[in-house]
Amino acid sequence: MNNPSYQLTDWLPTTKKELDLRGWDTPDVILFSGDAYIDHPSFGTAVIGRLLENQGLRVAIVPQPNWRDDLRDFRKLGTPRLFFAVTAGVMDSMINHYTANKRLRSQDAYTPDGRADMRPDRAVTVYSRILKELYPDVPVVIGGVEASLRRVTHYDYWDDALHKSILADTKADLLVYGMGELPLKQLIHEISNGKPIREINDIPQTAFLRNEVPENPFNEEISLFSHEECTKDKLKQAKNFRVVEEQSNRLSAARILQKVDSRTLVVNPPYPPMKEEEIDASFDLPYTRLPHPKYKDKHIPAYEMIKFSVNLHRGCFGGCAFCTISAHQGKFIVSRSKQSILEEVKKITQMSGFKGYISDLGGPSANMYRMQGKDLSICEKCRKPSCIFPKICFNLNTNHTDLLDIYKSVDALPGIKKSFIGSGIRYDMLLQESDDQGTNESHRTYISELVRNHVSGRLKVAPEHTSDATLTIMRKPSFRFFDQFKQTFDTLNKKYSLNQQLIPYFISSHPGCTDEDMAELAATTRKLNFKLEQVQDFTPSPMTLATEIYYTGYHPYTLKPVYTARSKEEKNDQRQFFFWYDPSQKPSVIKKLKRIGRPDLIQKLYGHKG
Repeated sequence: MNNPSYQLTDWLPTTKKELDLRGWDTPDVILFSGDAYIDHPSFGTAVIGRLLENQGLRVAIVPQPNWRDDLRDFRKLGTPRLFFAVTAGVMDSMINHYTANKRLRSQDAYTPDGRADMRPDRAVTVYSRILKELYPDVPVVIGGVEASLRRVTHYDYWDDALHKSILADTKADLLVYGMGELPLKQLIHEISNGKPIREINDIPQTAFLRNEVPENPFNEEISLFSHEECTKDKLKQAKNFRVVEEQSNRLSAARILQKVDSRTLVVNPPYPPMKEEEIDASFDLPYTRLPHPKYKDKHIPAYEMIKFSVNLHRGCFGGCAFCTISAHQGKFIVSRSKQSILEEVKKITQMSGFKGYISDLGGPSANMYRMQGKDLSICEKCRKPSCIFPKICFNLNTNHTDLLDIYKSVDALPGIKKSFIGSGIRYDMLLQESDDQGTNESHRTYISELVRNHVSGRLKVAPEHTSDATLTIMRKPSFRFFDQFKQTFDTLNKKYSLNQQLIPYFISSHPGCTDEDMAELAATTRKLNFKLEQVQDFTPSPMTLATEIYYTGYHPYTLKPVYTARSKEEKNDQRQFFFWYDPSQKPSVIKKLKRIGRPDLIQKLYGHKG
């Protein structure tokens, strides 16, 4: 198959020459991004650019501007008519740059050829400050993951300190948090009616700093402890987190206020979940689905990973303690229509290099498509961060029939040989019995269909740990569900004469995890014949429950102390248990097992008493 014939003007302009080709003197909005410009619905820069274009605006993009020279990239397109927009890109720039041990990464997946030096640390702050210095009178609107997760006082792992709202550091005029389509449409509407950005106070899902608190246009309001109070009292920071998380997970939330120096941070509540036609409209914008031609044949790892994949929905109701997805996208599932999904697959079949295989039909969690509360009036009263922990909510519809229909409809399209599921699945939903027999039958059918037709040799799942105590803090299901799922997976592989592997993900050094928990993890996974590959140390990223526990030492919901491995030595002591089978680790593992009073595990791991 070949790509449709595109001209340079089919991408949003990135240079003065491209503006001239369109006959533009001045863009309405200039969007600065820490990512390369890939015109694809999986990349937020393209989504926002195409959305603003769809609203009738002239939009230009400056991808990965050079912040270390004479700042010509920040000057080359001049002054926008309306505002500058700034995002770090798909990832938080600090997590993009550094490992859990604060070592500099050697590759940036969102940059041509994986170069690791094309964006600054704290990209939103760096870009915004430069723009404010060069164009002090032009409004700056910030958004994306990096800005969203820093909208209130937050712990910064890399500085090991509390930081103020990113609005204070950037001097930006407005922050759009979460998925930006709905607030940006409203912003353009208000600007079009002659309202200056600095006077816009009523748009949901936005945040701003004010000398005087504007009148509240929403139903409720709640005040956090001030930034200054939190720097002096970690317990107050923990209490703040619970308020922010609960309000973020309500269908109808309160406006949040927080004092920052002499001003007040105002965080308006989020929009209700997008409707099907709204999310379809976002995915159906005229993306080329390709990197900008300026990159020529350079390899962009993140694009190569997703170019033949399809995102079915947004949102995740798992509520995992270490994950930022629900903090950014919300817990309520917003699903695309079947027609929109199939139209995107048809476009993929026309792409150069496509050989008939969809790499992923997924989402934040692969198997949450079209799932929501059976009675939304119950959801209206709920402020829990998870619909499936500590147990699956009685009001949650977990029927997989619609998702199975998507799989079969995609596989029936001309040009499709097979579709795979690369996103993680929540196997706990598939294993717990419902009162509805149709739902239970859909679970059994889904597991069989998944294993038989949608695994590309290896199925990745995320039990994350084996200790129920640690899993409780993680907001993850008991390890017994993984054990049960593995038995089902192995049985189906044998039944269909398949040779597929189950690849589990695990985390060390998570709050609540002890050395003994890790030793038990090694013994448990050894018994299951795993030599672990997909492992990581816990990385504290802003606005997660686990990060608040890591920083404050308290669980925000119980206010009780929780142990966390913090020093490099403590983390390495835990991490070594992942690699008990490595001969170089064996002496250290045995020594540690003796020190913690668990010599019995030496026998389980190595077949002798040490």
